[in-house]
Amino acid sequence: MKAVGYQTPAPITDDASLVDIELPKPVPAGHDLLVEVKAVSVNPVDYKVRRSSPPEGADWKVIGWDAAGVVSAVGPDAILFQPGDEVFYAGSITRPGTNAEFHLVDERIVGRKPKALDWAEAAALPLTSITAWEAFFDRLDVNKPVPGAAPAILIVGGAGGVGSVAVQIARQQTDLTVIATASRSETQEWVKSLGAHHVIDHSRPLAAEVAALELGAPAFVFSTTHTDKHVTEIADLIAPQGRFCLIDDPSGFDIMLFKRKAVSIHHELMFTRPIFGTPDMAEQGRLLNNVSRLVDEGKLRTTLTSRLSPINAANLKQAHALVESGTARGKVVIEGFGPQG
Repeated sequence: MKAVGYQTPAPITDDASLVDIELPKPVPAGHDLLVEVKAVSVNPVDYKVRRSSPPEGADWKVIGWDAAGVVSAVGPDAILFQPGDEVFYAGSITRPGTNAEFHLVDERIVGRKPKALDWAEAAALPLTSITAWEAFFDRLDVNKPVPGAAPAILIVGGAGGVGSVAVQIARQQTDLTVIATASRSETQEWVKSLGAHHVIDHSRPLAAEVAALELGAPAFVFSTTHTDKHVTEIADLIAPQGRFCLIDDPSGFDIMLFKRKAVSIHHELMFTRPIFGTPDMAEQGRLLNNVSRLVDEGKLRTTLTSRLSPINAANLKQAHALVESGTARGKVVIEGFGPQG
């Protein structure tokens, strides 16, 4: 089968950073689905792994953690899907990735593809939807009010991949006032179109930007990017006993900034459930089915903004470079396997 991989971690400008290769078609076991991949999207985790993680032994490493496709075969313990079913999912970081014609994934973390979306539109959603949903409802517990706080959530980085779906979920699935950050006119308009009540500029001091809204101190803050840059402002603006969740990898920040306000700090990593095979791992499949339903009901929309074809090393390099630049709006998706080049 066709795939894209690498043997040595490298900058995306390196010819060997991503290479068109041929690999054996995998065979499903246990709860596995063998999925014929129709489209994949690129997330920051893709370039972080590509830059830092070598393959085991002399093998090729295939990355990619978002896909939409058709179930081709199922393992002996799989009961949720059958060959021919159309699915979307984000996979597990501990297994080979989705940048291949056929991919193995545990059925418990797979959802049914929204009928209203094409392959590329669907592939834009899984990883970011799981991340935002878990952050809001499993980590921040946004349905539990913070006494005295403004019923509001600040989403730092509202125009990125996670931010773009987080704004929608917060608006559609909670009663919170949604404040999102964006610094350029095009990203500000994008975030407004997704349903944010207020858009503020994260190139300016966030505490002053939030105070100017005259809403009061928000109960919740969800930081998707540059947490180390904004942490002092977040500690200043968040309500006492508020809840703060981050998903990025700051080199470090002073947790003691939050002690006086007794703010709880939460990390969200959507790979945690599949990495550890947690007893509630199947929540991700149910979550994605819920997202699919909301899309088909017109309550959520795809965050796809850039579409490339076919799935090959050249197009994946282009997508990696764009996401790595930090200027991407929404999601970059690559669809369809074509001739290798």
